[in-house]
Amino acid sequence: MNYSQFFNMIPEASLVAILIIVFLADLIMRGEKKQSALSLLMCVLLVAQTGICLVASPASAFGGIYVTTAAVNVMKVILTAGTLIVCIMASPWLERSDVSNKVGEFYALVASTLLGMYMMMSSGHFLMFFLGLEMASVPMACLVAFDKFKQNSAEGAAKFILTATFSSGIMLYGISFIYAAAGTLYFDDVAAVIANTPLAIMGLVFFFSGLGFKISLVPFHFWTADSYQGAPTPVTGYLSVVSKGAAAFALMAILTKVFAPMIEYWEYLLYIVIVLSITIANLFALRQTELKRFMAFSSISQAGYIMLAVIGGSALGAAALMYYVLVYVVANMAVFTVINVVETRGNGTTKISCYDGFYTTNPKLSLLMTLALFSLAGIPPFAGMFSKFFVFMAAAEQGSFWAYFVVFIALINTVASLYYYLLIVKAMYIKHSDTPLPAFKSDGGTKLALTLCTAGILAFGVFSCVYHWIAGAAL
Repeated sequence: MNYSQFFNMIPEASLVAILIIVFLADLIMRGEKKQSALSLLMCVLLVAQTGICLVASPASAFGGIYVTTAAVNVMKVILTAGTLIVCIMASPWLERSDVSNKVGEFYALVASTLLGMYMMMSSGHFLMFFLGLEMASVPMACLVAFDKFKQNSAEGAAKFILTATFSSGIMLYGISFIYAAAGTLYFDDVAAVIANTPLAIMGLVFFFSGLGFKISLVPFHFWTADSYQGAPTPVTGYLSVVSKGAAAFALMAILTKVFAPMIEYWEYLLYIVIVLSITIANLFALRQTELKRFMAFSSISQAGYIMLAVIGGSALGAAALMYYVLVYVVANMAVFTVINVVETRGNGTTKISCYDGFYTTNPKLSLLMTLALFSLAGIPPFAGMFSKFFVFMAAAEQGSFWAYFVVFIALINTVASLYYYLLIVKAMYIKHSDTPLPAFKSDGGTKLALTLCTAGILAFGVFSCVYHWIAGAAL
């Protein structure tokens, strides 16, 4: 084996180095400042990791098992930046007495999960993809169960790991069908020989179903609300944006490259799943009284919008998907940062009714949360409106009647989503409460996370250079 090929895997190698550094620092450091020092160290390392991914070049290694492109490197930048925001916004939660002694474990699990996502997106072989997916899923289950003495956290983790186990089994079953149909598991070789045989179609369906669980597309979404509610709020934010973005990008790459000869099959499968995901998630979001469950169904709906970009199967679709994930990261993390502050420094609840009259005591937090909700709803001039426009345009580029029909259904559902996002705004600004939440003095990490997210919400839709950079990588 030529070990020099590891130099073609610089982003992954540097992330392994981060994992080792954090582990050793947690082992060596002592004293009251350990939590602050570890947090600062992790944030500095993730900033450096973002820069490494930004300057990384397309490469391949080990006979095509590992393949990275300019688009993959851009996606790694987006996901690493999202992970950085998660680590920054987690500061108030990590100061809790029952968590402060496990800060190193938290950061090690986050780095391990991100490494799995890197490997998943850079794979050129189905088994490499499966190993990367499992490397991302198992540490994520530990993160969901991080508040191990809370019943909801243990329940959410149990549902997450059981669902992940079954979905992995289904996916592996589908991969075995693909191998039987094509005689190989290399992406390029499968694309060259695969045909529309019953065996290949079954392999495609099982593989899509397994990955649909990871993205929480309907009808594979039943674990989502309970896991999101039970997980610590920073972990819920990480699960809803970073994990979902990596899986969606990987699914698009495999469908458009490996299963390109079978496009007439997976396109109709996508049409059904997208319409169900957006519509059913919106209907269930209307019924929620708990904010983290509300955001869970919002994330299912957003996953449907992300999948719209896959329909076109073009460079425009890839650019639209990456841009949507970028905007979704900053908007969703802004909401979860506010939820984390209220849950940590307030009364520990995440009921929507607790936000009645929130503006009277916390006008700045209310304003920033409103901007984030407007972006998620796609209200101009915020970045969310432009991200939805690009995924609609990518889907409509396909040109068929069914593509136009799905876009039309998605547009109607945008109106419904606007209504339930405004319910939160109504609670903060219009509803009155005799016992509103107290005024919170945000810590430095919360302020920095909200600043970064708000800047992204306002800037990514205005400065076209961001989209041009993403589109250039997707070509």
